[in-house]
Amino acid sequence: MERRNFLKNSILSTAAVATGSTISKASNNSNADRKFQLKYAPHFGMFENSAGKDLIDQLKFMHDQGFTAMEDNGMMGRTPEMQSKIGETMAKLGMTMGVFVVSFDNWPLSTSLTSGDKEWREKFIKACHGAVETARRVNAKWMTVVPGNFDRRLPMGIQTANVIESLRRGAEIFEPHGLVMVLEPLSDTPDLFMRFSDQTYLLCKAVNSPSCKILFDMWHMQRNEGHMTVNMDLCWDEIAYFQIGDEPGRNEPTTGEVNYKNLFKHIHDKGYTGVLGMEHGNSSKGKEGEMAVIKAYEEVDAF
Repeated sequence: MERRNFLKNSILSTAAVATGSTISKASNNSNADRKFQLKYAPHFGMFENSAGKDLIDQLKFMHDQGFTAMEDNGMMGRTPEMQSKIGETMAKLGMTMGVFVVSFDNWPLSTSLTSGDKEWREKFIKACHGAVETARRVNAKWMTVVPGNFDRRLPMGIQTANVIESLRRGAEIFEPHGLVMVLEPLSDTPDLFMRFSDQTYLLCKAVNSPSCKILFDMWHMQRNEGHMTVNMDLCWDEIAYFQIGDEPGRNEPTTGEVNYKNLFKHIHDKGYTGVLGMEHGNSSKGKEGEMAVIKAYEEVDAF
């Protein structure tokens, strides 16, 4: 039976014998009943009101709601013991680990890889080695990398070459381990060097490594360039990861102007089987807001 039909029948049956909100009843369905078609990945804190503050309990709650992946930008800042515990729990639950950020000093960088500064490059290389160890503990494959801000003293071509050289060094570290750094163009400030999908595509082609690909964050790309399905197709062979957020507001799908149902269908039809990180907030507070997030993904996943 299709998941949409099953949910419809379940809700009708429940309503006939008991009172209560549809969302609350739906949240009690088993994972087998609620498994999504794509690997949407919540993050820690997204369901804290429902699951409590304990990270392992939150993981189990995500799994019980039908999510088969999880991402955590701050994973490198957690203790090795907690990293291992998260990795072991996800393995038992059959969940896929999404991205974490290759972090060093401030992120995004105020001084960055664009300058060609040897000290910053060495910090980046050291962070990449640390990311390999974190990835091993949590069974991760993808790590987010952002080059940082423009260096206004240098011509654009020189900055681009500096970034490519650093990324090649990072790829040399990740490639033997089968790991992939995913470059994320951002919309937070015009000072950021990497902001557009075509620019990020160029960087990946120049690095020329299976360990250097694109993180296509649909919230950032809607803000920076739009035309998302067109730009996805143009960059498709270098995209390894997606992230989600509706605009305006950067909350769950259905709360803004982006037609995520169509976008997810497009991604699915092109054969993408990777993770889609839920890097957004909840539009409403408390347990009710958390159930609304789950309901939104049920709606846009039913394509």
